[in-house]
Amino acid sequence: MNEENAAPSGGDAPANGGLRPMPQVNKISVNDVIDALSAGLSDFRKAPVYGLVIGALFAIGGLFVILSAAALNMSYLSYPAAAGFVLIGPFAAVGLYEVSRRLESGAPLSWTEILSTMWAQKGRELSWMAFVVLFIQIMWMYQVRLLLALFLGFRSFASFEEFLNTVVTTPEGLMFLAIGHVVGAVLSLILFSLTVLSFPLLLEDDRDFITAMITSVRSVVTSPIPMIGWALVVTAVLLVSIVPAFIGLIITLPILGHTTWHLYRKCVVIPDKKSS
Repeated sequence: MNEENAAPSGGDAPANGGLRPMPQVNKISVNDVIDALSAGLSDFRKAPVYGLVIGALFAIGGLFVILSAAALNMSYLSYPAAAGFVLIGPFAAVGLYEVSRRLESGAPLSWTEILSTMWAQKGRELSWMAFVVLFIQIMWMYQVRLLLALFLGFRSFASFEEFLNTVVTTPEGLMFLAIGHVVGAVLSLILFSLTVLSFPLLLEDDRDFITAMITSVRSVVTSPIPMIGWALVVTAVLLVSIVPAFIGLIITLPILGHTTWHLYRKCVVIPDKKSS
């Protein structure tokens, strides 16, 4: 996995007082991201059924969010709700990480094994990571409502078309779009930094979620160009995938999930499991 060719970053003091040492974080390059993407595509081809089913379930969930907004006469929130929904992608991809982990180790693949592994996470630290994702998603929706109130007032829209026309044809609407996307980008970068490697780390190793988040952030700080580049790729792919009623996620989510696992392998070395 090329870990031997990467230089671990500093800050990994040896264990003391009975505490385990922090995971090591390798500096990676853009080529490592490309290699991880190639490995992710390979995993998807080896076990397509798992990826397609998980991607389809995630797509159905996104479609449900949009239909719920329409049913509540809040169609104007469809776009931010859809964008906010894809933020939970890392949690939905846990099953995909397990598929890649099993393909990597040569362990047998079955729905029983995958689902039991996912179910087992409910009592582990990964549940706290899910709470972090949910909290940021709630912040995402509140900032949308706040910006709507600040720039467009406490008005309602009869349809998404009316909302869209107001947003793109008025100075207030354009300001709402500009500031809303800047704030959304900041929240997305924060969430990406906290979670990009946290979920695969917690799946593989019995760590606390704070350590997982610190390790994830360190990976972004250690290799900012390839990691932020990957974040931009993920964002672009997800935005394109949700346009046709989330259908694109059936294919793109599993590829992104498998790729993230291999990116984790290149970035993180567990001190007592260096033989990965």
